[in-house]
Amino acid sequence: MNLLLNDNEVRVLGCFIEKETTTPEYYPLTLNALTNACNQKSNRDPVVAFDETDVVRALDRLRHFGLAMQAGEGGRVPRYRHSLMEKLHLEPEELAVLAELMLRGPQTVGEIRGRADRMHPLDSLEEVEAILKALSEREVPLVVQLPRQPGRKECRHMHLLAGMPDHSDEAAAPPSEAATLKVRAEDERIAALESELAALRAEFTVLRQEMAAFREQFE
Repeated sequence: MNLLLNDNEVRVLGCFIEKETTTPEYYPLTLNALTNACNQKSNRDPVVAFDETDVVRALDRLRHFGLAMQAGEGGRVPRYRHSLMEKLHLEPEELAVLAELMLRGPQTVGEIRGRADRMHPLDSLEEVEAILKALSEREVPLVVQLPRQPGRKECRHMHLLAGMPDHSDEAAAPPSEAATLKVRAEDERIAALESELAALRAEFTVLRQEMAAFREQFE
């Protein structure tokens, strides 16, 4: 199946996969939760500022491709889910690797293993390499290895759901200092905690409203 998604659709689909695996108790997602996931500051590159209309437009196109849908009826608030695994016949470990590339762009094998492991256990670099190889050798490839950049020791891999972008104008960047990497890691952990706290507050607000509505039935 040939897919050519735009960047917004890729972000929405990646967020679906991430939240399904890391916070299954909140999945399927409401429109508000999905928007917040797209705008999350941790585990995202680039960081975006979608509003709900951006997400609705992406959902409409994903539904056209059969990759997203409303999850059942009867809830107080509509919820949505993805169907990428069924549509493309992916294994859980392949889905995790693909989602990581969708959320953070091109990455090395080591980066993918360290980051995607939160969605599915990845025991070794060799396992990640085998997954990437399988995804790149499908009838319609989903992943490609990029040429090694000047100044870098390892090649990066990227998904092909949005086609092959032009990276020819990327400037070679010197490796970051250890202190810089440490600060970035700390910032990511803090942003992740803030995002989790915001999600818990939102869920608490919904529960409080539902409890108030329940009590009104008996007053």
